[in-house]
Amino acid sequence: MLKIFNTLTGEKQEFRPIEPGKVRMYVCGMTVYDFCHLGHARVMVVFDMVARYMRSLGLDVNYVRNITDIDDKIIKRANENDENISELTDRFITAMNEDAAALGVEPPDAEPKATEHMPQIISMIGRLIENKYAYAADNGDVFYDVSAFEGYGKLSGKVIDELRAGERVEVQEAKDDPLDFVLWKASKPDEPSWDSPWGLGRPGWHIECSAMATHCLGEHFDIHGGGQDLQFPHHENEIAQSEGANGKTFVNLWMHNGFVRVDDEKMSKSLNNFFTVREVLKKYKAEEIRFFILASHYRSPLNYALANLDEARSALKGLYTSLRGISTNDEIDEDYLTRFNEVMDDDFNTPKAVALLHELAHEINRIKDNDPAGAQEEKARKRASTLKMLAGILGFLQDSPEEFLKRGVGTDKSGLSDEEIQSLVKQREQARKDKNFTESDRIRDLLTSQGITLEDAAEGTIWQRS
Repeated sequence: MLKIFNTLTGEKQEFRPIEPGKVRMYVCGMTVYDFCHLGHARVMVVFDMVARYMRSLGLDVNYVRNITDIDDKIIKRANENDENISELTDRFITAMNEDAAALGVEPPDAEPKATEHMPQIISMIGRLIENKYAYAADNGDVFYDVSAFEGYGKLSGKVIDELRAGERVEVQEAKDDPLDFVLWKASKPDEPSWDSPWGLGRPGWHIECSAMATHCLGEHFDIHGGGQDLQFPHHENEIAQSEGANGKTFVNLWMHNGFVRVDDEKMSKSLNNFFTVREVLKKYKAEEIRFFILASHYRSPLNYALANLDEARSALKGLYTSLRGISTNDEIDEDYLTRFNEVMDDDFNTPKAVALLHELAHEINRIKDNDPAGAQEEKARKRASTLKMLAGILGFLQDSPEEFLKRGVGTDKSGLSDEEIQSLVKQREQARKDKNFTESDRIRDLLTSQGITLEDAAEGTIWQRS
């Protein structure tokens, strides 16, 4: 039985879908005004893993990840660039999809945009006013009345009186209480706006997700996910809005992945330790980054450090190397599949799942080392098939070992094409046959200086880019 840690209850609980065999899951996606950073990458990879594993269990998963395409930051960036807002958001949506695809993230089943759901947003705000959870202010804004929702703070564990004590009301602010948050913002000059019963304006960030999630998955669904930074106030406010408007439980289970840290410090632009996916892809292969993310438990902090990424690179290389030279078949080792499911059923324990992959790779290498005549070839093929299948659930080992090991990264400085490297390898092999070891060593040293490593095997020389 799959157990998942529920942020709402603070404990692991058995996952029982509302509709047997079907899962409805909503995850907060990107606000598209800049390139994806490592925090975005972690959210995308983690919940891609969750959807993949659930589907491997035979569950029918409807996975929705939204796009915020109207927001204060988007308007500010478009003005700075002297750029049309839709041009800005379209450009970064394309970039986001490119980064996600590079990381092996499968597209969600639906990717709603806030600007395409204005009728649903306006309707939900209207119901909140009708249900006495919201009020229209004199300045044209509409606010949510936090004091009217009895359960406010149940997700984050925060107490309203303590929150209020730490707030300050700006002199010009029209809301009744410092904790009240905006649902609809009256339009300002030169800002995009939509017509509504309260005048021209645009939605607040929180209401967008409530309306899109409800529209796509219904008023009550199984899982809502996102980064830990969204737990408060964003997800807390989503609960207040959705339950206030619909009069029923919004979500059964809340999942939050941990923060990304850089050299054990919080990642932030102010500390100049803020990395986009594209910057990291200049130094590491996309699958190495994915491996790095899933080698840690999704709820733990993820520490971005070159040593940790180098460790992920070495570990992934080891898995691919174990598969080199072995053809797979359709046989699966049921014992390993059972063990894999047991650790993944324990709140998606990917570190233990990765350890099982290494155990399988070690067995394959042992068979290869101790069985030069190939008497246990079928056993090795079964192990290799199992390794590839289980790794595939996590999004690993989907490339051919030969292609993966030969592929460089964005900073590959060798300047040598695959064909040029192969030609030098053949020249070296001929030099060895001719016992011209001086020439053989010269070619090896030349390739080594270009970041190309060689391995002399029974079937010939195998090369790969470092």
